[in-house]
Amino acid sequence: MEIDLVFKIAAIGIIVAVLNQLLIRSGREDQAMMTTLAGLIVVLSMLVQEISNLFVTIKSLFDL
Repeated sequence: MEIDLVFKIAAIGIIVAVLNQLLIRSGREDQAMMTTLAGLIVVLSMLVQEISNLFVTIKSLFDL
């Protein structure tokens, strides 16, 4: 796993947290929830790609 992935996930988390706080303080709780869900979906899609690469590596390692 590359350190860049950790930094990308941390950056997305920070951006989503700031946007969430700004939207909640301005009274837009629905948009804040949607922003949080969008950030979660982006991070999960990044993790699914990495898990897929892990399975490919394990498959080639054990010659399956």
